[in-house]
Amino acid sequence: MTQTTTLIPYGTTGNTAVGWRQRLLRNPLSNGLLPWLLPLGLLALWQTGASQGWISPQVLPPPGWVVQTLADTARNGELWINVEASMRRVLLGFLAGATLGLLLGCAMGLSRRLEAYLLPTFNALVQIPVLGWLPFVLLIVGIGEPLKYILIAKAALVPVTLNTLQGFRQIPAAYREVAQVYGYTRRQEVLEVVLPLATPTLFTGLRLGFTKAWLSLVVVELVASSEGLGYMIVYGRQLFQLDLVMAAVIVVGAIGYLIDRGLNLLEIKLIGSRPSAGLGASL
Repeated sequence: MTQTTTLIPYGTTGNTAVGWRQRLLRNPLSNGLLPWLLPLGLLALWQTGASQGWISPQVLPPPGWVVQTLADTARNGELWINVEASMRRVLLGFLAGATLGLLLGCAMGLSRRLEAYLLPTFNALVQIPVLGWLPFVLLIVGIGEPLKYILIAKAALVPVTLNTLQGFRQIPAAYREVAQVYGYTRRQEVLEVVLPLATPTLFTGLRLGFTKAWLSLVVVELVASSEGLGYMIVYGRQLFQLDLVMAAVIVVGAIGYLIDRGLNLLEIKLIGSRPSAGLGASL
């Protein structure tokens, strides 16, 4: 008796689960929905726990309370006043820290001697967290706005500097050698060879720098502030209005996410519209 073997197409019968998973991952609509599965699941669990009375509303307010509080603070202007204060602080602090970080990283990237002088001390100082600098800076500038700007700038300075230095150091030596063969000046080499190749790493540093600045903003406002999103969190906790606390936390997360996405789109636009190196076009 001859035994016949039936070939099973891939993705059917025995491989149904595998084929279904591959079709799901290839579907653009499914890819857009996948990141929302966990947040929606947590929201459903939150709503279920609140409606079933698993946790007291005073400890975990229902989602409806949080939405209503968010709408009320937006309607009476309280939310926008605090958002404006936080955005002003983080943008000014981030711009100061990122600018200094780019200059410092470029300087060390272009000079091995300067890197040998500065990098060990820099690496030692950056190990101190933002709250560790708070008492020292507080004694120098007081509890006003300069305190917040300095600490936010310090938080952004670290990743921007280190990523800028890494971007300069990862350029293959062959590119610089070819630039010298073509008679590039030092300025042309930096602007047309080094910076274009280092741009992806620089943007990574800027995104990390903003993330650190945003987190430091909330920490600073939790400790010393009379306005801002961090202040809203502290104020709500003091009054035991956890719906206000959660509303402020949602706004903090949403703003941070939107700005990070904006930086990501800017990175894609800039890097995608320019060659990987100015020298490459002439070879």
